[in-house]
Amino acid sequence: MAKGNRKVPDINSSSTADIAFLLLIFFLITTSMDTDRGLARRLPEPPDPNTKQDDIIVKERNVLQVFLNANDQLMAGGDYISVRELRNKAKEFIQNPYNDEKLPEKHEKDIPLLGGKVMVTENHVISLQNDRGSSYQAYMDVQNELVAAYNELRDEISQENWQKDYNELDEAQQKAVRDYYPQKISEAEPKNYGAR
Repeated sequence: MAKGNRKVPDINSSSTADIAFLLLIFFLITTSMDTDRGLARRLPEPPDPNTKQDDIIVKERNVLQVFLNANDQLMAGGDYISVRELRNKAKEFIQNPYNDEKLPEKHEKDIPLLGGKVMVTENHVISLQNDRGSSYQAYMDVQNELVAAYNELRDEISQENWQKDYNELDEAQQKAVRDYYPQKISEAEPKNYGAR
């Protein structure tokens, strides 16, 4: 045979698919995924079937309207505020510490673990409405501040009664705190306020 007529051996490609599949599995397993984004919510109990829908009427003073527009500007209770101010505004609304007539009405409720008869604002609702053009980050910031308001109030009453944070309480104690400060965040469908 002459030097120039030497045949180059073919590459064995019978296992190429197997190698590609193993590489795919390797990258899927070793890739970290950002799974800590989203909203942690506990769904409310189902409504009592004996309750008439007409019975559920919310007074205006019991609703805190929170709007997030397309420019990520926040309005709560008729005032433009920053996201940093939302937590304190929500806490004041939920708690109504001075029984203000413009904030949710208080009524007496029997919660034995919290000393029996206590005054609560359990009929309050925080209504969140955002524009379709608002950024996801601004929406998440608003959600986080509203949930943080409830968490701080629950921790305060837990510390006051048991010298522990809410998460460290047993189930019965946590239920008593939830009865005192029920989390009521209502979300309306996003709208295009700037659209024509």
